[in-house]
Amino acid sequence: MDLLLTHPCLVPIKMCLAIPAKVINKKENLAYVDFGEGVLREVDVSLVDAKVGDYVLVHAGYAIQVLDEQEALETLRVWNEVLQTEV
Repeated sequence: MDLLLTHPCLVPIKMCLAIPAKVINKKENLAYVDFGEGVLREVDVSLVDAKVGDYVLVHAGYAIQVLDEQEALETLRVWNEVLQTEV
């Protein structure tokens, strides 16, 4: 997902975002992750040491960081707030 950031004095810029997801199943460098509300995707976990049950930060199909559960859930809560205000 791209987020367009603007400021009256700046040229608009695009920013890529990473989303937390829970590792449901893992086989070698691929894992199925749950982004919530039944959204499951296959991602590459070769860049991190993730285990089933861990939360990972996913960007462009790659897990780029392992998150602790509290941090992941708080990030998801904030994301849900942002998405609700966008509707």
